[in-house]
Amino acid sequence: MAAVDFAAFVDELATISGEAIRPFFRTALGVENKSHTGVFDPVTAADRAAETAMRMLIRKTFPAHGIIGEEFGDERADAPYVWVLDPIDGTKSFISGMPAWGTLIGLMKDGVPVYGMMHQPFMGERFTGDGASAHYRGPAGERRLLARTCKDLSEAALFTTSPLLMTEEERGRFQRVERAARLTRYGGDCYAYCMVAAGYIDLVIEAGLKPHDIVALIPIIEGAGGIVTDWSGGPAAKGGRILAAGDRRVHAETLRLLAA
Repeated sequence: MAAVDFAAFVDELATISGEAIRPFFRTALGVENKSHTGVFDPVTAADRAAETAMRMLIRKTFPAHGIIGEEFGDERADAPYVWVLDPIDGTKSFISGMPAWGTLIGLMKDGVPVYGMMHQPFMGERFTGDGASAHYRGPAGERRLLARTCKDLSEAALFTTSPLLMTEEERGRFQRVERAARLTRYGGDCYAYCMVAAGYIDLVIEAGLKPHDIVALIPIIEGAGGIVTDWSGGPAAKGGRILAAGDRRVHAETLRLLAA
């Protein structure tokens, strides 16, 4: 079954998860800290309600498929088809009332990301991709997503959620790229990756990501003509240190600096 056959189903997942999340945004919702290491890693009732709704629909519709989710772990992660879910990527923005967050819905076939959506239910935006093409739907209408050309790092706009999420060694490598880029901004989480696909950002550099943070975004960026790898140029689906770029030339230049 081709990845495109799942597009309508992913829309259903986005709709039900959005309905679960929207009533909580910009309200006095409770926040828990999942971390036991002293690092603030928040989770809310909205995260859990949205992932529960998506898992129930996947189990009902595709009972043989696997599921990997941020809040409730893995189910049949070795199945040929595996759904990778992050109900609210950017929970810290969510609890702060900022709209730079989204629901990530990814599908892997035999360990390879083949379809992805980033849904921003508050703004009504959906970014989708299957690795061959990518599209936007929202208040601004519908259009194909195309990453922009950027031949040199000195012309690039660079984003990361926060350098504080990197180790000291990783931060030093990131700063080599930051000094060479034209513009650097912090924040954005999944939204920054979609702006690479939309042609507004040239680079996103992150560290410490989990599969649910990146799987859905890979087919979107690749479908828009961009590239997503780890800091060594290898596959990104397992998370870790991630580099996303709209232009392969600036991607290659960035890899050299990250490896230096």
